[in-house]
Amino acid sequence: MSSAKDGNDSKGTGVEKVMVDASPHVLVVDDSFVDRCVVSMALKHSNIRVTAVEGPKQALNFLDTEHDVKMIVTDYCMPDMTGFDLLMEVKKSPKLAHLPVVIVSSDNIPERIKMCLDGGAMDYIIKPIKIADVPRILSHI
Repeated sequence: MSSAKDGNDSKGTGVEKVMVDASPHVLVVDDSFVDRCVVSMALKHSNIRVTAVEGPKQALNFLDTEHDVKMIVTDYCMPDMTGFDLLMEVKKSPKLAHLPVVIVSSDNIPERIKMCLDGGAMDYIIKPIKIADVPRILSHI
């Protein structure tokens, strides 16, 4: 198992990778460093290969070049683009529409949950993410 933070690379992508060989690749999107770490560590605990980025735009750029991602786990509340906006971009892209998207949020707002699920999200999970949530998340791969 190896871990690398590519934030200082020449492209300045700010992409953080946690690698586990021969396991599903999950893209984690959250503007909070702590929340990215919590979700990444919970998934890593289940031998999932994780790439963590800090926003939807970085996620879309990453997805443009990486083709082995099996799922996206994204925060809802982020600056510039919400997790719902990212979901809509993914679902309208022929290349990405097949990817399951799980939205995570500290907000338990029934209308928002319904909007995300109706928009194509596989699940909406209330933060904080716990190890016990991982099988639920992974059931969508």
